[in-house]
Amino acid sequence: MPIKIPRALPAYDTLQNENVYVMTEDRALHQDIRPLKVGIVNLMPTTLDTETQLLRLLGHSPLQVDISFLRMGSHESRNAPPGHLEKFYLPAEEIVAMGIRFDGLIITGAPVETLAFEEVDYWEELAAVLDYSARSVWSTLHICWGAQAGLYHRYGVPKLELPRKLFGIFPHGVNERHTTLFRGFDDEFLAPQSRHTGSDLKAIAARPELTVESAADDVGLFIATARDGREIYVTGHLEYDPLTLDTEYRRDLAKGLPIAVPKNYYPEDDPSRSPVVRWRAHAHLFFGNWLNYVYQETPYNLDELPDN
Repeated sequence: MPIKIPRALPAYDTLQNENVYVMTEDRALHQDIRPLKVGIVNLMPTTLDTETQLLRLLGHSPLQVDISFLRMGSHESRNAPPGHLEKFYLPAEEIVAMGIRFDGLIITGAPVETLAFEEVDYWEELAAVLDYSARSVWSTLHICWGAQAGLYHRYGVPKLELPRKLFGIFPHGVNERHTTLFRGFDDEFLAPQSRHTGSDLKAIAARPELTVESAADDVGLFIATARDGREIYVTGHLEYDPLTLDTEYRRDLAKGLPIAVPKNYYPEDDPSRSPVVRWRAHAHLFFGNWLNYVYQETPYNLDELPDN
């Protein structure tokens, strides 16, 4: 089954060319099923790339997924093409005010991790989205800074500055094998990381509501959950494309920023060679498992979502 997105969205043609099954609204109206309603709060500076990356993973599910993009009205993006957000994104504050319900919600990372949370210009608006998601969304998937923001806002978990940027492809293990999210996972799997900060594992361990699903010595926390999977916190970027880390590396080099070669990414750590992709299968598996969990657990009538 496909994801349902507007025909004019730039990601549409890219996904079609990759044989990812996408559907326009006109065609979806002729299917007598209820699609999963998934919202995406896209805070990444690479707006269009992030859209395509997430839609690619969501589009490989056998379920029909109705996608809505949400934007922060209190922040002016300088990275999206002119008019793109106004055309394809809904104002998050209106979604919150109307109490529109979703089966699933994704909150991405953002290039603000060196700021205190309260210094981010859209922090109050995002905090309202986090509060809204607890009562109006069955399961919310938080990614990178979005995970740090959720853990801080809901549980007071501080973020910690790392001695150097965690950058590259790192091995991770599974702590809780019974978790639906890790169905079919190998004992060890690889995932991209790209961040200057991490979430305090001691603070997480002190909160009985939180379960550490995956962590590693080199990485710290990778995935934590709460409320039986209704809150999922992922500190890495399983959604990244093959060349995303390469683009980040060369961008920082061009800016004269201190940046090391991403670990375990280029053959023999040689940036002149093409990266080897070793995380794609588990990325598809993770997002497929999440959608399947949402599909199995969400009430058919979203108005019956339990209040929290």
